[in-house]
Amino acid sequence: MTREDEAAVVPPRDEWPKPGPQSEGGAALTDVVLATFRLNARLMEAAQGLAAHGGLTAAWWQVLGGVLREPHSVADVGRIMGVSRQGVQRIADLLVERGLAEYRPNPAHRRAKLLACTEAGHYAIRQIAVAQHPWTSELAETVDLDDLRTTLRTMQALITKLEEA
Repeated sequence: MTREDEAAVVPPRDEWPKPGPQSEGGAALTDVVLATFRLNARLMEAAQGLAAHGGLTAAWWQVLGGVLREPHSVADVGRIMGVSRQGVQRIADLLVERGLAEYRPNPAHRRAKLLACTEAGHYAIRQIAVAQHPWTSELAETVDLDDLRTTLRTMQALITKLEEA
């Protein structure tokens, strides 16, 4: 289908469906979603810069973060980090290739190996932490601590609700 064909199937505006009424809470949540998109973009920019301290990208840091404490399957890392299994697999293979992670046998599943952080991976994460801790501490000084804690609880509640759906 060409762009012209797509344009041809769009009805005139007066024929568009009308959205139902939105509650005050729904409008506030919409504002939160839009602000989250913007915040995510700024955080990903900052994460890219911080990750460079460990010789990583933000995406590599994210995947290694999913296996810092204990090994997990690629699918589990995807669930933990909220990203696709395929995306994690691609990055996991790169991390293994570079010696930052390794695959281990999975006693619970013969074919789905566990991804584990190597000593080199832990060192890379430590290098990031050296830069990240002062950065987050300085940024946190600009926001009330109770507000940060409330924000975290709210985000966790929304994540839980969305993951139940």
